[in-house]
Amino acid sequence: MTTSTMTEMDVRVRDHVQQQLEWDPEVDASAIGVAAKDGSVTLTGYIDSYAGKLAAERVAKRVRGVRAVANDVEVRLKLDRTDADIAADAAHALDLYASIPKRVQAAVHNGHVTLTGTVAWLFQKTYAEKVVRQIRGVRGVFNHLAVAPRAVEHDVHHRINAALHRNANLDARRIAVSVAGDTATLTGTVSTWLERDSAERATADAPGIVTVLNRIAVEPVESGDTFEIC
Repeated sequence: MTTSTMTEMDVRVRDHVQQQLEWDPEVDASAIGVAAKDGSVTLTGYIDSYAGKLAAERVAKRVRGVRAVANDVEVRLKLDRTDADIAADAAHALDLYASIPKRVQAAVHNGHVTLTGTVAWLFQKTYAEKVVRQIRGVRGVFNHLAVAPRAVEHDVHHRINAALHRNANLDARRIAVSVAGDTATLTGTVSTWLERDSAERATADAPGIVTVLNRIAVEPVESGDTFEIC
């Protein structure tokens, strides 16, 4: 992509994402490149941890005007670690948290961690992944944890809606929820990725929900000449 093919908004989105990456203490942006086109941002280059790669993606999503992010950043470790070292750290990390069931198992191959087993709640599946991706030397995580089916409470739709409206991070008036069996589907529009992610997290906490299909569209609010980072 050349500068001549980019719109003024593309250039502003690209520059603001780059600035936010350099500002955020979780990200070493020295080797990360940014391209932007019509609200879609592509991250390239390399970073020294998987957690840092995901942090770069989160940072990019927080910039107003970003509708989608392609994370092509490569993880290049400063010091290689053996799979045995990573596996030992994963077992220890998972054991530290009482909210993660003992039946969750981790296997490591070429620095990639695969999680297997069953959990009772969707948030436990998400949390187990969050724990292991922070381990030094991890290059990627495959989360194959299954959420054990349980009875969906009859008023779960109402409870999800109530939880969304209580959430200070989003405007729930533009979000619709439908529940079919143990699957909740979110539709509608929000102006930031923070709202989109907040809606998904709140829904995942509902009793009996195994899958959340997040189909909420991010449509940044046009603000004239002003350009904000959220």
